[in-house]
Parts: sequence; structure tokens; C-alpha cells
Amino acid sequence: MDKILVTGGAGFIGSNFVHHLINETSSTVINLDKLTYAGNLNNIRDVRREKRHKFVRGDIGNVRLVNSLVRKVDAVVNFAAESHVDRSIRTPQVFTETNVLGTHVLLGACQRFGVKFEQISTDEVYGSRVEGSFRETDPLNPSSPYSASKAAAELLVNSYYVTYGLDVSVTRSTNNYGPNQHPEKLIPKLITNALRGRPLPIYGTGRNIRDWIFVEDNCRAIRLVLERGKKGQVYNIAGGTEKKNFEIAREILACLSLPETLMQFVEDRPGHDFRYSVDCTKMHSLGWRPKVTFGEGMQRTIDWYTRNDWWWRGLVE
Repeated sequence: MDKILVTGGAGFIGSNFVHHLINETSSTVINLDKLTYAGNLNNIRDVRREKRHKFVRGDIGNVRLVNSLVRKVDAVVNFAAESHVDRSIRTPQVFTETNVLGTHVLLGACQRFGVKFEQISTDEVYGSRVEGSFRETDPLNPSSPYSASKAAAELLVNSYYVTYGLDVSVTRSTNNYGPNQHPEKLIPKLITNALRGRPLPIYGTGRNIRDWIFVEDNCRAIRLVLERGKKGQVYNIAGGTEKKNFEIAREILACLSLPETLMQFVEDRPGHDFRYSVDCTKMHSLGWRPKVTFGEGMQRTIDWYTRNDWWWRGLVE
């Protein structure tokens, strides 16, 4: 596609996707980001002067601004979201405003100008599962205000497909990790604490399970769905690496040659889902497989935070 509007393109996954488009395609990218605490211009400093990249600071809830940008592009990929579960427990209304109402504004503009729309969602919309894996057709059962807001956004996306025939798609990925992730999230929090010799906080018993995917692999999958995904369809994306939270901490400490006594078990999060797991058969049918193993991805991530302490020092407590 010639021109793509990426919303939330200064955030973690969004900025990695912007780099992917600039480096791997000939597309022109308009990057819209509000620059909340999670948006960081340092994430896109390598492409700020690239002729095929234009940064616009703004809110996806701004109807006039969104219309002015959407009318210029062939597709919209929506990463813009409040995404931290702990924050959603403390300030849930903000999540509804951005994740639901903001998505609705984008959908309205895409319907008005006939522009393709891809919604970046999360495996958390399914809720927890002790055994087996969720398929795209399974019912949604979100547990937190964050995941509920993402599920609500998905329902709006589907309504625009059914009612207006809008060309839409949704991706639901498992937990991403990699460079440029805000240190409030699990892996960068554990890495940055370890690098400073501080305790590594782990909720509850540390036995909650997540499937991890290196962000570059997710970016490839998102682009593939944009280019080859079927209209109105949802696609699960997973790395195929399930880890208990305490195992993540143990691997980080081992990589940095630090003692496991730095692990600190703390009071559990309210409504903490035990396990997420999704079936990726549909993505595999498009020819996608993750390329980066967890060991390789973790080492690359630790190396990045070690080399770039200038990036995260001002973001941690």
C-alpha cells in the first residue's frame, strides 16, 4: 500500500512497526501519536528525517484531525491505546476514552473515505484459560478494564464491517517484548531493576503464564494481515513460548549473572488472569511463523536495555 496511517506510532509496538514499514517496504507512513507517557519521540528518532515518514502529534479522538489524515491514506493501522493493566485498574475511564471512543473516531473516518482499517488488539480479550488455546471464534471474556476496552473496540470494528462493509481486520497478539518497551511492563521492569541491582517484583507466586513474542515477529504478522488478511477476519498471533513469570525473572538474572535472591514476590494484582494462550492456525495459513526464538529475543532485549540506559533512566522510579 502506498500510504499508511499508523496511530500510536511512537509507542512500543507502533514504533517498531513504523521502522518495519520504512525498512522493509516502499510505503509512506503518517505517524499519529498523542505522546502520552507511553509515546516517546526517541523511539522514532532514526526515521524522523526519512522522507517517507511524517510525524503528527495529536489525539485519535480529534475528529477533525483524524479526518484530515485518513483522507490522504490507503490504510489505517491502529496501535494507539492505553495498554497497562495496572493503570486501567486505577483509572479505567481513560482506557474507555482512548481505546473505545478513539477507535470509533478512526472507524468513522475510514468509513467516510473508504479506507482499510486494521485494529491491533490483544489475547487478553479472551480472558484466562487453564488448558488448551483460544481460537478466533471463541467468546470474549475480558477480566480487566483494559481488556474490556479492547474487546469493546473490537465489537465496534466488527459492526463497521457488518453494517457498512468496511474493509477491516483485527490482530490479537500475545505478550510482546523487545526494544523501546516502557519499563512499567514486566520484562523491561525486571531488566532495568536488575541492571540497577534492585529487587525484581513478581506478582503473587509468579506462576501466572504468558505466551511471549518478539516484537519484530509481531510486526511481520501485522503487515501480512494488512496485505493478505481476509476482510472482516480476526487473526491470533503468538510466539509459541509459554513462560511462568518467575521463569522470566530467573532467565534475566541468569543472563546478567545475578543471584536469584533478587526476586521479590509481592501482593498479587486484582483480577490477575492465570494463563493466556491462543491458537495461530489462521496466521500459519497465511505463511507466517515466528523467526526469533525466546532465547535470542531475550538476549537482544537485555543487550538493548544495557546499551541504552539513557533511554530508560528517566522513565523509572
